[in-house]
Amino acid sequence: MNIGKQIRMYRLQKKVKQEELASYLGVSAQAVSKWETENSTPDITLLPGIAAYFGVSIDDLFQLSHKEQFERIENMLWNESRIKQESFVQAVSYLEGIIREEPANDKAYEYLADLYNHRAKSDHEKASEYAKKVLELNPDSKGGWVAFLEANHGVCGDEWYDNHFEVIEYFGQFLKKNPKNYLGLYAIIENLLADGRYQDAVPYIEDLQSIKNDHQAHIYLGDVAFGCGDHQAARAQWDLAVEKSPKAWQAYCSRADRYKKIGLVQEAIADYEHCFTMQDPPRLTDGLYSLVQVYEGMKEYDKAIATYERILTCMREEYGQQIGVEEEECHKEMLRLQMLAEQRTFI
Repeated sequence: MNIGKQIRMYRLQKKVKQEELASYLGVSAQAVSKWETENSTPDITLLPGIAAYFGVSIDDLFQLSHKEQFERIENMLWNESRIKQESFVQAVSYLEGIIREEPANDKAYEYLADLYNHRAKSDHEKASEYAKKVLELNPDSKGGWVAFLEANHGVCGDEWYDNHFEVIEYFGQFLKKNPKNYLGLYAIIENLLADGRYQDAVPYIEDLQSIKNDHQAHIYLGDVAFGCGDHQAARAQWDLAVEKSPKAWQAYCSRADRYKKIGLVQEAIADYEHCFTMQDPPRLTDGLYSLVQVYEGMKEYDKAIATYERILTCMREEYGQQIGVEEEECHKEMLRLQMLAEQRTFI
């Protein structure tokens, strides 16, 4: 159970002496010392008071296995749109403790990155709301404009600010240490294409094709052709991607993304539908989310809402997901779309 170790950990985090905790609980300092050395355990009636003193739940007082702790962090990341500060600090402290004991534990580093990214996302959402308020009150506020773009990862038109130079440089060095690593190639190609560095991307695309000769290289070669102005060659490569991997839903989804951008809306809708229906459960809903954007762009709000309903049905029936950040976001977006539909009807 190791409740004594947990009490000691929380006490040290709070930077209080055993005497202070003992005084709060109405017990002797020797009693606290015995708990922490595991010579005895606190009476069950003291548990609510101990938990309240440290600002944690009673469950937090019982040490869990690494697997249980990791599952708990995963659930927190999935179910909470804004993680409580105490929970965040405790999770970070726990993971940093693992790293001190096991410096090569990559999973602990991964969860730390996920936690900080989760907090950054929720902070950006809050910043976005404040920035929109600034622009409502003062449409000419450059500060509000910059804050909104930064919160939403928007393009501001400044080449130095908007480019992905640091990401590209990192993965360039990464690939020197890990030649032909698929994820490294995927990342550097995506960022080179986003920056319009089409010819720079070609050698990496060729490397990607040499290690995994599937649809992805043809999608990227189409992007290069399109960026260089040869739209006919671009479409030929995108179609070849689907011919190359007719059973890969990702091929249809990727082609649909390109069709959407060049205005081939009905073709995009067909591909998005196919990429969802062709999957075996539990299915990924990437194509459906993109389909929502297509319908909203067409101002067909009812279809967009119905697509969100399909996403929710998939989450519940195929993943057993009842609550969570993703479901909350779906409901929020459905409400927004419903308001847009009502405004359009009123006008």
